[in-house]
Amino acid sequence: MINLSDVENIHALHSLPETDEFNALGVPENLEETNAIVGPWILENKKRHIINYTFAIEAKINQDFIGLFGFKLGAEKYKRAEVWFKIHSDHWNKGYATEALKTIIDFGFQTLHLHRIQAGCAVHNLGSINVLEKAGMTQEGRGRQVLPLKSGWSDNFEYSILETDIFSV
Repeated sequence: MINLSDVENIHALHSLPETDEFNALGVPENLEETNAIVGPWILENKKRHIINYTFAIEAKINQDFIGLFGFKLGAEKYKRAEVWFKIHSDHWNKGYATEALKTIIDFGFQTLHLHRIQAGCAVHNLGSINVLEKAGMTQEGRGRQVLPLKSGWSDNFEYSILETDIFSV
């Protein structure tokens, strides 16, 4: 889980132009703006029944900050969640996002007993598309002009993985 000691790293991550390209959040103006974004995430992570998990991704060897991973549960009846991630560009193409996503998928199905985990990404975000597909997610569709990016409105690919995709007999 993230905590206050992660705020500077999160600010640096959110401030990188290359990680902002496909992010609807935008670049924060200052550390206080990042703190306003991260504060509710930290409070949510302290709740007994967490709905919106936010994790720091750290290197196993030295615990260096690599990025963020979010996992938002939907209504209990539907047994589903949505995932998102943002990796510092110094750590792209090293398998960290795929490893983190596979771990979260396992957590969702094994621990939280979900039925469905879904994700979306901009259609031109080839890095995220590769991560989602390497983790076993299936592209289901395309939402037209749903992402307000700095470059303009972007279409969004919808992905999912079902518990039956993992645990089928």
